Amino acid sequence: MMLGEFGRTPRINNYGGRDHWPQCYSAVVAGGGVRGGTVYGVSDQIAAFPESDPVSPEDLMATMYDLLGIDPATIVHDQLDRPLRLADGRVVRGLL
Repeated sequence: MMLGEFGRTPRINNYGGRDHWPQCYSAVVAGGGVRGGTVYGVSDQIAAFPESDPVSPEDLMATMYDLLGIDPATIVHDQLDRPLRLADGRVVRGLL
């Protein structure tokens, strides 16, 4: 799994660069049960916003745990004994 924490603005700024853009970005997911050659989700015409089948980082984490045979809903406790779910996302079955 390879992704960044944000995409880049779909338009060049006044300084000739592109700013951070968390609304739409790409990820590469391969191996471990992922169906090869799959393109999942569609952005709008200028790659500014997801148009269909959006996937969050939490969804990718849930999918990764699922592929590892670990229930993403598993509860773990931090050092203060607070319950935390491994992943709050949904498993992206369309990638499998």
